[in-house]
Amino acid sequence: MPAGTSTRGRGVAPGRLRATLLCCLLAGTATVAASCSDGTPREPAASAAGSSTTTTSPAPRPAGPAADLQELTGGNGVSMGSPVTVDLTGPGYVQNEYAASGTATSYRPRGALTRDGRWTFQPADSAAYRTRVLVRRPADTGDVSGTVVVEWLNVSSGVDSDVEWYSTHEELTRHGDIWVGVSAQRIGVMGGDALTPAAAGSTTTGLRGADPARYGSLDQPGDGYAFDIFTQVARAVRAGGVVTGGSAPKHLLAAGESQSAFAMVTYINGVQPLTRAFDGFLVHSRGGGALPLVGPGQPASLTDPAAATPALVRADTGVPVLDVQTEGDLTVPLNSLRARQDDSDRFRLWEVAGAAHADAHTLGPFVNALNCGVPVNNAPTHVVVKAAIRALDTWVRTGTPPPTAPRITVTSGDSPGVTRDADGIAEGGIRTPPVAVPVDVLSGVPAANASVLCQLFGSTKPLPDTRVAALYPTKDAYLRRFTAAVDMTVKAGFALATDRAALLAYAQPDRVR
Repeated sequence: MPAGTSTRGRGVAPGRLRATLLCCLLAGTATVAASCSDGTPREPAASAAGSSTTTTSPAPRPAGPAADLQELTGGNGVSMGSPVTVDLTGPGYVQNEYAASGTATSYRPRGALTRDGRWTFQPADSAAYRTRVLVRRPADTGDVSGTVVVEWLNVSSGVDSDVEWYSTHEELTRHGDIWVGVSAQRIGVMGGDALTPAAAGSTTTGLRGADPARYGSLDQPGDGYAFDIFTQVARAVRAGGVVTGGSAPKHLLAAGESQSAFAMVTYINGVQPLTRAFDGFLVHSRGGGALPLVGPGQPASLTDPAAATPALVRADTGVPVLDVQTEGDLTVPLNSLRARQDDSDRFRLWEVAGAAHADAHTLGPFVNALNCGVPVNNAPTHVVVKAAIRALDTWVRTGTPPPTAPRITVTSGDSPGVTRDADGIAEGGIRTPPVAVPVDVLSGVPAANASVLCQLFGSTKPLPDTRVAALYPTKDAYLRRFTAAVDMTVKAGFALATDRAALLAYAQPDRVR
């Protein structure tokens, strides 16, 4: 594809629908059989939440190699295994694809990987690599904001997926941010057996096998090198040039959702202290553990004990971390409750009540492709994620931290669960308007006996007509309350004012009779 060509993402062949959906939606399922055996401990905050509102001069970044970038063309064009595509021409964006190459280093831990996340990594082996980097940026360089979001592409079923892009693209494009997707992990490039229970038995060809004419020269030497590959791409982006369309960016934010959020935890805790490559991190729907370090030629598996061993996100790296968790992430299959931690001057945790790990927005036109026994969750979680990426950017730019969010209420005991009201709606947490003013029970809980895949989608169950009538005597009364909830969510900072109309569209006045 010629440089600067505007493009629409390629469609998904029917035969790849299952793999495509899995890629975008699955991760963390290694902990399906696990329970929150240690309750929900809360770590002491490093300092008072929100106490820091000023920036400090960053320390010089350590010198290190940057990836060499060469444009990728030919074959069948850009390959991305997401069920939903975004037309880039509307917001005036262009898409370019590059082969990133160099020699990457793997890491080994020095000492134990302790629960507090204060890990020490040291270099281990080195290997040559050549992977894929996808860039979406404003066609007019005068519209560039100076912020670049670098996403660790999700590979839960063996196919790269740009999950975080799809959650945040409306905000990134209206703000002028550049998005960079990195094919960091081996299976997305080289193919192999999928390493999550929901995709058990699936084997993929990776980019190389899917389109040899375009991607045949790629070579990812193993997931142990993925962290340094991610760093080297970040250094190439920070240098400016072809990726940014000219000048060097001001701020680099790293982002990862689901399995890629496991990778963010490992990166923050062990790699960021060595490289200082990023100015902030968005961790989205992590599990309780972290992506393991593996040897040459190996893919990282979420069945590894490291992925199931609770690990906090260290808050002493000097850069902000914003962690967004859905109600469905807290217990099985992801069990992120085991790694719940308090806010500090460099860490914020947002828990979204009534939200599932993946939902109707994530599935897009394929929302009815899977039979999960009940309609999948239809909460506006992506609206909260858009607010999160902007709050993180503001935090990095100005030192003003995001608002502190209430935690979802959970039961006590060895196997804590989510506390629910009489209607079955989770208590506490960030309450989006459809949760605060319900006509449905939005939940991270799927149908009874749901498959491993459907466990990630939660549910949407209508309230009985009699209950709706008791809550709202008239449609006008319902709409007044719903509109007030929208405005409260925006005022609290958990939705952007530019997304007010998107939230209002979730109202269902016709349900009030």
